[in-house]
Amino acid sequence: MIRSPLSDSPRRSAFGHLLRYPFGATIVVLLMRLLGTSIRRAVVVLACLLPLFLPPTCFAQDEPPPAPLPVYEFHSGFWLNLHHTLYRQARQQRNANSASTAADSGNAPMSNLSPAEQRSWSSAIAFYTKTYADKDLTVSLEMILIKNQLGDFETCEDLVGFKKKSCDAGLPAKLTEALAAAAPVYRAHLWKEHDRANRRWISAVAPLVRRNGVDLSHRLAEIYQTNWPKERIRVDVTSFASSTGAYTTLEPLRVTVSSADPRNQAAQALEVLFHEASHGIADGVQEAIFRECRQRDKPIPRDLWHALLFYTTGEVIRPLVLTPTDSNSAGSSGSASSNLAASGYVPYAVREGLYKRGWEDYLRVLTQYWQPYLDGNVSYDDAIAHMVSAL
Repeated sequence: MIRSPLSDSPRRSAFGHLLRYPFGATIVVLLMRLLGTSIRRAVVVLACLLPLFLPPTCFAQDEPPPAPLPVYEFHSGFWLNLHHTLYRQARQQRNANSASTAADSGNAPMSNLSPAEQRSWSSAIAFYTKTYADKDLTVSLEMILIKNQLGDFETCEDLVGFKKKSCDAGLPAKLTEALAAAAPVYRAHLWKEHDRANRRWISAVAPLVRRNGVDLSHRLAEIYQTNWPKERIRVDVTSFASSTGAYTTLEPLRVTVSSADPRNQAAQALEVLFHEASHGIADGVQEAIFRECRQRDKPIPRDLWHALLFYTTGEVIRPLVLTPTDSNSAGSSGSASSNLAASGYVPYAVREGLYKRGWEDYLRVLTQYWQPYLDGNVSYDDAIAHMVSAL
């Protein structure tokens, strides 16, 4: 017969009655029994053993992780930044005679490369020049799919699953080879600089999003008579993001924005983010304009819906950058452009001269008929009908 170690052991009588004590008290009594009458020795041993039984605690100096931002989630991903850098330099090589802008300063051809690095980088650029340089990042389905895939695999060290099977991105073989060859060169010479700039940009825009993001999303959804996406919108921050400095792709709705572009800084960054995100919720406006044109047998005005997005985002941003004094002096009447000028904030479309490049009539009807809708004085349908009728 095999007996339990505690069933008939003489030590059972010594330990059995301790079960009536609370756990902590049991430790104390047990130590006193084992160590005899030396109180000092018991206290010392108890102090050493207590941490083993207590839950871990956070030090006072440890700061809690910041709460997630509303509306957006920002990413600075290695592969997507590499992809955009190769794409930009391929286009520069194709158009070698075109002037470089300030926004492209972070994507100038690299110097101080070893011969092996130069061969790898040049080979990748040559592949991009031949394969992708003529394709539009915002229109080409192939480029959109590549962008989304590289964003999804941003934490992977490679894109073929050598180190982790789940990192096989399933990209075209020649693209994967080009990225793999260029990756060590980019990581050694440009990535740290690009990533630092991206993270600085994110740190600068995060307080604006935290303070204003929810209200802006609600206001824009109300204007466009729809719902803002339930999930936070992914924003990929890259050194280069198309010639416009930012672009949006749909299904899924994702924004790509350049951290280096001077058009995307300070309060302007907030306008750019919400203008881009509006592309994902403003289909109803475009459809309403088309429907009204068909009913009136009028040609559909090209880009009116896009001008409306620019105008609307600039208008809803304006109160957020007004000082109390400006707010009182600007008043509620007048066009959005004049109000914005009064506040000292110049919206993107005005700043970039979009209304002077064929959008003059659009600014007129937006000011005269869309602004009253934004002010709550006319209905959505009436604003659309009046704009189309006036063109």
